[in-house]
Amino acid sequence: MDITIHQTFLPHDDPDATLAFYHDLLGFEVRNDVGYQGMRWITIGPAGQPDTSVVLHPPTADPGITDDERRTITEMMAKGTYAAINLATKDLDGAFAQLEAGGAEVVQEPTEQPYGVRDCAFRDPSGNLVRIQQLR
Repeated sequence: MDITIHQTFLPHDDPDATLAFYHDLLGFEVRNDVGYQGMRWITIGPAGQPDTSVVLHPPTADPGITDDERRTITEMMAKGTYAAINLATKDLDGAFAQLEAGGAEVVQEPTEQPYGVRDCAFRDPSGNLVRIQQLR
């Protein structure tokens, strides 16, 4: 079987701030930006990887979500416990320095983990955890 990851979804509660983080700080390309009834779905992806995308979406837009579920999602996003993404780079220290200088919220400085990975972590403007691993 030949299967690849085409798209994954991350929630956002501020499309402009989230777009600035992923586009301006991380350098992702904007592939699509769709507005509907005051909401935005923004598709981004790493340069040079046109077949892999992240869709930044309004998490409570689903009409099947109850008011209680909307409150829970909003609370979890505010705490940073709703969603996460793992990225990788050949230059972890350079990526860390660029994100820190750009004002990204640092969760963890570059660290050698006991399970053999060197990584760092940030929160995006919507509270999503963004871990970046050093490629070996």
